[in-house]
Amino acid sequence: MSNKSAHLFDLKEVRGRIERKDKSIRPKIMSLQDAVKQFIPSGSHVAVGGCLYSRTPTAVIHEIIRQKRADLTISRSLTGMEADLLLAASALRKVVTSWWSIGYAWGISRMMRKFVQEGKVEFEEWSHLALGLRYRAAGMGTSFLPTFSMLGTDLERTNKVEKIVCPYTGEKMLLVPALYPDVGLIHAQRADKFGNVEINGFHFMDEDIARASGQVIVTAEEIVDSDHFRNQPDRTVIPFFCVDAVVEVPYGSYPSECWNRYDADFSHFSDFSQATNEKGVNGVNEYLSKYVYGKSFQNFLDMIGTGRLVELRKSMENVIR
Repeated sequence: MSNKSAHLFDLKEVRGRIERKDKSIRPKIMSLQDAVKQFIPSGSHVAVGGCLYSRTPTAVIHEIIRQKRADLTISRSLTGMEADLLLAASALRKVVTSWWSIGYAWGISRMMRKFVQEGKVEFEEWSHLALGLRYRAAGMGTSFLPTFSMLGTDLERTNKVEKIVCPYTGEKMLLVPALYPDVGLIHAQRADKFGNVEINGFHFMDEDIARASGQVIVTAEEIVDSDHFRNQPDRTVIPFFCVDAVVEVPYGSYPSECWNRYDADFSHFSDFSQATNEKGVNGVNEYLSKYVYGKSFQNFLDMIGTGRLVELRKSMENVIR
């Protein structure tokens, strides 16, 4: 970036924190409560893995709210219901994303509109590709990557992105700055006790988030023996040395989907959207009081009911067929 630009981060420091990590092979299994307490202080920049209503690390989001974290920045490729919950819980200072909604069927988040217009949260928008390149740059340990994405758009101007003329082609390009989160949150189908992670289906930006973040919390549908990874090492999406905490949380992405495990609960999303549209912040607070405050994630799943969870598992089986 040019000398006229403000320094967004200390490159040596953000690279150094990853280089200084304990990369030894050691057990990293801990409780959800301890993982959040140890790795997510207030004021952190938290990168959320998955995408929209796919593999959202819901269990961690609930625990962040229960532990009353505040002044957080979250970044995510496509931001969904989790941001509305964090907003109502007074946990957010800033959101960095390319889209903010449960999904197309429910429209743009009304919580986002209200809080941004009232100046209660900062909204920083990037194109989907540009945000992915920002994580990729950080995962590579560099300060930026070039792209044609956003060139000539309002996003180029509002984000004050630097430009260069490519010395090889003469074409104008944007230089998107690296994004180095403090903590990355990933939900996956499988992990072992050391932090090796297997993700089925789309990986989204999770691999780059894991390499870019200072610390990484992984929740998994199941913790398997390490021989599972040794026998098929090519399927290890995130290696152990990136991960700091592993938590076994079956249905830890609900109401989002987890590919090859269970489908998204669109009825749950619709009920939430209706409550938000009709009652605004009060609707979200009622949801938090019912499902999150004073309850464990298992309590939340018990309230949803085994029958509904089995239905979603069968729905996913039908999709796979």
